Amino acid sequence: MFRTNFLRPLRMVMIPAVAVTLGVSSVSAAEPGDVIAKVGETEITEADIAFAAQDLGQELQRFPPSQWRGILLDVIVDMQLLAQAAREAEIEKDPDFQKQLEFLKLRALRNAYIAQKIEGGVTEDDVKAAYEKEFADFEGDEEINARHILVKEKAEAEAIIKELEGGADFIELAKEKSTGPSGPNGGDLGFFVRGQMVKPFEDAVFALEPGAITKEPVETQFGWHVIKLEERRRQPKPSLEDVAQGLRQQLARDQYTKIMDDLKSRVTVEILDEDLKKPEGEAPAQ
Repeated sequence: MFRTNFLRPLRMVMIPAVAVTLGVSSVSAAEPGDVIAKVGETEITEADIAFAAQDLGQELQRFPPSQWRGILLDVIVDMQLLAQAAREAEIEKDPDFQKQLEFLKLRALRNAYIAQKIEGGVTEDDVKAAYEKEFADFEGDEEINARHILVKEKAEAEAIIKELEGGADFIELAKEKSTGPSGPNGGDLGFFVRGQMVKPFEDAVFALEPGAITKEPVETQFGWHVIKLEERRRQPKPSLEDVAQGLRQQLARDQYTKIMDDLKSRVTVEILDEDLKKPEGEAPAQ
């Protein structure tokens, strides 16, 4: 079920280039090919800034957006200088470097395919259809709205109940006498469901009818409560906007699984290392 299994994204959320552009003090329209700096004869463009933002997305969050472009430019300049030094030292001809380069290319291709064909393949219509299917028969948990007056002594709570039975206003008494944090707000606890309150309080309040007040004080570890039930209702169905991200992630995950199953059915994967072979029937790690 979508609402009980919102999976994490398949890849790190990346900062789009527009977010970086907005980090400058004077905003101007920028094209990917615009040259913003040079290192020797090598040009640094807006596209380079965007790619660096994707790679350093998490680290950038530690700094104000106004500093992002300057940080990214410094990183790229340092990379260019060190890369040029590496070429002069012929490091790029090193066999281990070549293997690392192939791995990085492999990972980049994997990420690009996921972004374009899997995540990018989930449309707004797909999300809307999934929402309508998932929540077609939605019935939310029962939730209630209640007020309470909390005092230290049972006798004081009993006296308050008598005042209420005599016609006193619950809200005004809560403001005057309740020692709980909700007192100044007339004892209002808002809406809540079962499991959110301590058991003695929950048992008492869910047994009431709307408008009713507990006939006896209710004891908890916090003191003695006089409780009034205001309203019962079912939790409303979540809006599409509230659950769209989770639905989109689940659809992408389903699509990922489908594509992987198809690819594995068409391409033979042979594990030669006996220690790495999985027992028959065990699913591979996703």
